[in-house]
Amino acid sequence: MDSGISRKIDDLGRIVIPAETRRLFNIREGDHLTISIEGSNIVLRKVESTCIFCGSTEQVSSFKGKGICATCRSQLA
Repeated sequence: MDSGISRKIDDLGRIVIPAETRRLFNIREGDHLTISIEGSNIVLRKVESTCIFCGSTEQVSSFKGKGICATCRSQLA
């Protein structure tokens, strides 16, 4: 997907992700992004909490530093 938007990197190596792109991917202030290399591309991905047991991203909360979803949490009770 090529949005046709370009941004200049500042003297500290930062770029601004356009508001439209942040809205599209539900990226908010304080969210974490991973930066990875895929071939000759730099890829940004939003980090989402995932359940350590089933991998779900729905209704995940933290327990002792690990993510656990509501379904797995109820099965442990």
